[in-house]
Amino acid sequence: MSSDANLSIRADGVSKCYAIYDRPADRLRQMLASGMARLTRGSPRRYYSEFWALRDVSLQVRKGECVALIGRNGSGKSTLLQIITGTLAPTSGRIAVDGRVAALLELGSGFNPEFTGLENVYLNASLLGMRREEVDAKLDDILAFADIGEFVRQPVKTYSSGMVVRLAFAVQAQIDPDVLIVDEALAVGDARFQAKCFARLKALRERGTSILLVTHSTEQVVTHCDRAVLLDRGHKLDEGEPRPIVNRYLDLLYGRKPAAAAGGAAEAAPAAGTGREAGLPEQLQALDPEFATRADPLFATRPLYNPYEHRWGDRRAEITDFAVFAAGETYPQQVRARTRVDCYVRYRLHAPVVRPIFGITLKTKEGLTVYGTNSEMAGMGDALAAGDGVVACSFELNCAPGDYFLSFGIASRDGNGEVVPHDRRYDSVHLCVESSDAFLGITDLKAELQVL
Repeated sequence: MSSDANLSIRADGVSKCYAIYDRPADRLRQMLASGMARLTRGSPRRYYSEFWALRDVSLQVRKGECVALIGRNGSGKSTLLQIITGTLAPTSGRIAVDGRVAALLELGSGFNPEFTGLENVYLNASLLGMRREEVDAKLDDILAFADIGEFVRQPVKTYSSGMVVRLAFAVQAQIDPDVLIVDEALAVGDARFQAKCFARLKALRERGTSILLVTHSTEQVVTHCDRAVLLDRGHKLDEGEPRPIVNRYLDLLYGRKPAAAAGGAAEAAPAAGTGREAGLPEQLQALDPEFATRADPLFATRPLYNPYEHRWGDRRAEITDFAVFAAGETYPQQVRARTRVDCYVRYRLHAPVVRPIFGITLKTKEGLTVYGTNSEMAGMGDALAAGDGVVACSFELNCAPGDYFLSFGIASRDGNGEVVPHDRRYDSVHLCVESSDAFLGITDLKAELQVL
């Protein structure tokens, strides 16, 4: 398929165009016009408009790699998957796939609703090129993975959507494919089944199976995928490590442009002067008596600031400064696990904001959310005052040793109740956690063990 024997999938300049007809009669006119053009060797008149679902998309997936395809609805993800699996022909470009391909493109695709689940197992496996003897050898594993009990002997038309995807995934994953393609199918299953699926995906990757995953779950992307590819309106916008690609996807999803660089006109606006500096906590007062009123935005000059933060929003409100305290230390380079952390964030509202919301999130360096909350979830109401203000947040850092990042955000709700981001500073503050007591995982649940 390629000079690189390590590739499972290679797509070169793939495009897909659909002819869109306004009326059914236009299809007939187009057929007649095309026939006449062939006879006269001329160019036929067009009775349709063109819709390009994909435009010159190239992609490579290595063996044993898990790659996520992300993008808004209508970006061309499913079209590309159908071309890779061979159920759809590209208008131009070339696709090469090495090995047996298993795909979950649509819920229950390849299933006959009148057949029982057991009959559909054999039918679906035969479509994947398996002999009956092979299916017999794996049948117990397939049924155990699906875990739908006696329903396997009932017609599929009586199944719930979750039962259909359980059975479909069990067949596809248990045949040990060389390439497994999953298009949003796991979103249907419950949490326990999803955990089982991702454990199976991990086992498949370890034996060299390539996985192409389409999902709108950004947590799944950063947790389970090696790379991410971002599509939008049929074009490939970007690809690379999951976290930065997910950030760009969120920009597209919310339709917001990245915030302007520090030092712009919005940053230079005069402080509102709330006069609340006298009410600052003692540790913050000792650090900076003018923390709540200073006009200069010092956020990017503070220790622990991450210069690779991802910042965006419409800038009607801004986050301009922060302070972190732990165990009597200011901006600590290391924080011992289970230590209480006090965080103060200064904001500025440049324009009237309806129902303002302040949020804070703690993530791992891979982008997995450990904890997040906001003023709305905390029942604080419209807690942010006009002009300048400070939000305080205190939490116990019950985390495993490692690097973590704090994200801050100010948003509001419009007249329709939709969230409008004003200033979101993702991964803007770096916290390094030192070991306390040993435990496994990300966070310490303080479990107590005893023998009774």
